[in-house]
Amino acid sequence: MKQYHVYGIGNALLDIEFEVNFEFFAQHGIEKSVMTLVDEGRQALVLNYLGLANHRKIASGGSAANTMIAIQQFGSLGFYTCKIANDEAGDHYYREMRTAGLDSNFDTQVRQSGSTGKCLAMITNDADRTMNTFLGISETLSEEELNLEALQNSEYLYIEGYLMTSPTACKAVKKAKQLARAHNVKTSISLSDPAIVKYFKGQFLELINEGVDLLFCNYEEAAEFCDSTNLEVIKQTLQTVAKCFVITRGAKGSIVFDGQDYIEIAAVNVLAIDTLGAGDIYAGAFLAAITQGYSYEFAGRLASLASATVVAQYGPRLSQQEIDIIKDQLLAEAAV
Repeated sequence: MKQYHVYGIGNALLDIEFEVNFEFFAQHGIEKSVMTLVDEGRQALVLNYLGLANHRKIASGGSAANTMIAIQQFGSLGFYTCKIANDEAGDHYYREMRTAGLDSNFDTQVRQSGSTGKCLAMITNDADRTMNTFLGISETLSEEELNLEALQNSEYLYIEGYLMTSPTACKAVKKAKQLARAHNVKTSISLSDPAIVKYFKGQFLELINEGVDLLFCNYEEAAEFCDSTNLEVIKQTLQTVAKCFVITRGAKGSIVFDGQDYIEIAAVNVLAIDTLGAGDIYAGAFLAAITQGYSYEFAGRLASLASATVVAQYGPRLSQQEIDIIKDQLLAEAAV
């Protein structure tokens, strides 16, 4: 039996969330609905427009961090690799990850001077999220941050697609994937964002190369990756690179391919307020379920309920109490 269920690697970002109106994007030259990488100066300018005092929520995150915390909350064991700087934001991040109970590379990482990454998440009243991200020291995430012992003692490797924007991170995840294959660790990857897939498709293809065991994406990301908006074409294309995959479709639910069959997962009807973190918690709940021996169908239903719960409130994560309620509800249904 392996020590960890999932070894995750991603960008460490301090997420700062704001509510904005639609006009804000046009006024300040921001592309809506996608994640845009910006430099520190540009991010400071946007933050000045927003007004830090007007923030709705601040949380230590990044996509993979949100997924790994969900994995831990749903009862599986995770190890998380990232990179934080020796600054106030890094201190904040360190404390929150420790509180979440995740094992990490913090104990072996010498925190360098610089800036811990930050993500400005702008939420509109259509529940959509637009992100301006300064990666900070996360841009230099490299092979040095990998904990090879923890990785080879995990059931799954989980890779955040946002890492494709960094040359050193790309090298790190390629090495991690090679090591995973050598030690019978399954590989899982999230496509993360349509714009990232569009501009870094070559990096995704090079990483996926001989295939992955489990791929997470939403419909827009899948369409970009597969160069088609036809769902049947998308499904056929994904089958050539992933043994199993999940396509989330918002209010239309999700499609799970378990390696043999397609499973339609119905959406849970809620009033969506903030979609930030929906895909992250979906992946976390799903991975937690399958690493605990549950079926892909059960994993999809658990993940769907978790993501529906998170979009009905502000912020990318749920409390442990909310997680426990979701688990109890699904387990009670499964027992009937």
